[in-house]
Amino acid sequence: MSRTTGSGARSTSVGALCVLTASVLWGTTGTVATFAPAVGPLAIGAAAMGLGGILQAVVAAPRIKGQARELCARTGTVLLGAAAVGVYPLGFYSSMHLAGVAAGTVISIGTAPLASALIERVVDRRRLTRRWMFGAAIGLLGTVLLCVAEATRSRDGADPTSTAATMLGVVLGLLAAVTYAVYSWAAHRLISNGIASRAAMGSIFGLGGLLLLPVLLVTGAPLVDSWSNAGVGAYMAIVPMFAGYLLFGRGLAHVPASTATTLSLLEPAVAAVLAVLVVGERLPAFGWIGIALVGGCLAVLITPARSGRRIGVRARRAGPPHTAAPSAPVAVDPANEVTPT
Repeated sequence: MSRTTGSGARSTSVGALCVLTASVLWGTTGTVATFAPAVGPLAIGAAAMGLGGILQAVVAAPRIKGQARELCARTGTVLLGAAAVGVYPLGFYSSMHLAGVAAGTVISIGTAPLASALIERVVDRRRLTRRWMFGAAIGLLGTVLLCVAEATRSRDGADPTSTAATMLGVVLGLLAAVTYAVYSWAAHRLISNGIASRAAMGSIFGLGGLLLLPVLLVTGAPLVDSWSNAGVGAYMAIVPMFAGYLLFGRGLAHVPASTATTLSLLEPAVAAVLAVLVVGERLPAFGWIGIALVGGCLAVLITPARSGRRIGVRARRAGPPHTAAPSAPVAVDPANEVTPT
């Protein structure tokens, strides 16, 4: 039992590292988008998620073909995830365009863990642990401080964005958060039912990418106006979307969606730092405090749980290994909860 628990803890660490690496890649999208100011947010989102999703499907085609029967048996989950993928980038990039890079990222990503936890609680009857709630609370407070810092910067800099546009950006950010939680849950649901992560992500993102192609055809003309714009589109599709979501899918094979979306709170922190270092935005002191709180959130969730060690000790005290009945391996997730794999 102690071996399987230790293996589960290592598996969780690998999953967390994959999600964090993906979050760093995603954190670059807002800053990179500023290098193509003539390209609208809908075109950026459609190019990034649309082309990146189709590329995922192409790479995962052998896996998708091999598990076509299992995927067809869960068509509803696949279609739900694909629809969320189709909506998410339109809301996310429009939110950044209307509310600002930092605020749009903070709202879209910062509220996703709450939406994800609600979905898991209602649909999967998953228990929300104190550790997860504490970590999520710290992370949410940090993202709120980042959002306030962005609002202060915009006001001090006489940002021309109107209040109405900002509020619309907030609404679109919340829509992005919900759809992010939905497709994360859908992918995790497929993976938990024995479908390989590449097949799950390739099918969901491939169909979602197809849904975004009409948007790209209507709005994407500026992407081919210059090599700079084309480079931005190519980077968005290949690096944060294709590579990032490959890593995210790997992570979802080891941690639940609520934990993955909470770990991805690293993204707005990365976006805020890059906005300062590359774009030249100024971040007030409490914005940096917000970044520190996000770091604290990640530390709470990533630190190995002690419950697994206690389980191992109890198992050794219970008797020799040959007297124990076979049991399924267990994984200790970062939210301090032991769940069957």
